[in-house]
Amino acid sequence: MTPTETRRARWAVQALFAANGFVFGAWAPQIPLLLPRHGIGEAMLGLLILGLGIGAVGAMLFCGRLIGRHGSRAVLRGFALGVIFILPLVVFAPTVWLLAPAMVAFGAVAGSMDVAMNANAVEVERRLGRAIMSASHGFWSLGGFIGGTAGSWLIAHASAGVQALVAAGIAGAVVLAALPFLRGEPPHVSATAAGTAAAPHPRGLLPRDAGIWILGGMALLAMVPEGAVLDWAAIYMGRDIGADAFTAGLGFAAFAGTMAVMRFLGDGVRNRFGAAQVLRVSSGIGAAGLLVAAFAPTAPVALAGFALAGLGVANIVPVLFSAAGNYPGHAPGVAISAVTMVGYAGILVAPASIGFIAEHAGYRGTYAGLALLLLVVASQAARTAIADNRTAVAAPQPVA
Repeated sequence: MTPTETRRARWAVQALFAANGFVFGAWAPQIPLLLPRHGIGEAMLGLLILGLGIGAVGAMLFCGRLIGRHGSRAVLRGFALGVIFILPLVVFAPTVWLLAPAMVAFGAVAGSMDVAMNANAVEVERRLGRAIMSASHGFWSLGGFIGGTAGSWLIAHASAGVQALVAAGIAGAVVLAALPFLRGEPPHVSATAAGTAAAPHPRGLLPRDAGIWILGGMALLAMVPEGAVLDWAAIYMGRDIGADAFTAGLGFAAFAGTMAVMRFLGDGVRNRFGAAQVLRVSSGIGAAGLLVAAFAPTAPVALAGFALAGLGVANIVPVLFSAAGNYPGHAPGVAISAVTMVGYAGILVAPASIGFIAEHAGYRGTYAGLALLLLVVASQAARTAIADNRTAVAAPQPVA
């Protein structure tokens, strides 16, 4: 791959991060409209959203094997094309019985694209010899912001159906523009069968190396606080701090805003200080922010705490995904598939578990406890040093 091709491959995969985030952002304002459209209650809506999550996590079981067999570029192309049509499929489902499988398909396609684009970003990192993962996730956040903002405006001024079609058109334009410039490694074959030094082909759906699962557990511990701020910050600020509705709603905005900014800055910091040090300091900053928010006497202090937490949490998951993608003896997609699956389970676990814990321990105690989770992540930071092993992959050589 020439330097020009590598630079184009970087922007191509980051454009696909933006497209994936854009689709999720456009989906968010559609969620409450499902209630009157299908005559369902919040409990049924919760089950449908759970189906989306189960579809994503379930597909991640198989995505790593697909990448190992066909290469990240081919798998990413397929799921990126599929994600173009997924929002209209959900929005135009005529009955709840067709909506349910559409939601599962949404999760499966978008989740598999997530794994494939992270695996492809690791390959581009290797070719460039420097980190791009944090900025890639920053593009996801930017796409989500644009999709959510523009999507809400379109629904208000046109209709849900028009919004879904326009979002599909924009996502399609970005995807089709990016696909020709994607690059990636060839499929990984068995070292024994091929007589080469290539990465071994996985024998099962998931890797057996305990180190990969520890990275996944770290991702889960990092994502649970993120989900807790997303789902519960506004309620906490309203009930416990007495903030008005507008101010309470700024809790997640402060968190997400600083997270997006820090993700665009994170690669430069990581290239200078190394993955392990960045993860260690980031986890500490995130924990400090959650503690400030947990014990805040006023709404402005709580907002400052959530903003600080966003700065800290921003680069934890990108570092963990890079570490998984460079895990010794495994093709990038295999390890990333496992780490992503376990990590995203944190987003599924957080809404229900945080509500249950907060009911008994209070929101202040709950957010303080979540800070401890990030300190556990910090204690294992040395495991992510492999994220800096970005030696470009050469053609396999015969084993002597």
